[in-house]
Amino acid sequence: MNVKKPFLLVLFSAFITLGVFAQQNDGKVEVIEDARIALLQQKRLQVVMGVEVKAETRRPGTKGTVLGFRVQIYTGSSRTEAYAAQSRFQRMYRDIPTYVGYTQPNYRVKVGDFRSRSDAQAIMRELRKDFGSVFLFTEQINIVY
Repeated sequence: MNVKKPFLLVLFSAFITLGVFAQQNDGKVEVIEDARIALLQQKRLQVVMGVEVKAETRRPGTKGTVLGFRVQIYTGSSRTEAYAAQSRFQRMYRDIPTYVGYTQPNYRVKVGDFRSRSDAQAIMRELRKDFGSVFLFTEQINIVY
């Protein structure tokens, strides 16, 4: 029994020593990556985050669309009330664009082309004082590069 303990100790230390030598690679790391992974990451940024990945290829001043946020300030069946809400908003915020849409049987007035949710929520908090029900929507927004 006394012979087994030193033998096991020598055997164990030999395995540890071999393991240390096997892991030395002079600090070089080789990354093998499939090209489809980078394409999937770019597509995810475009779809989920609304980030335009290839914006540097666009000429300045061109228009495009990305996924972003708009705030709805009116929904109802009255066309005159929809346009009244739009003009009231335009008097308050001249630099924010407005959009009137019609999906039978309701008119919807949405405002803004916000790239971030936090910007849209900040406007939404201000608008709650003046407009009855405001909601945040994720949709394609207009941008200028």
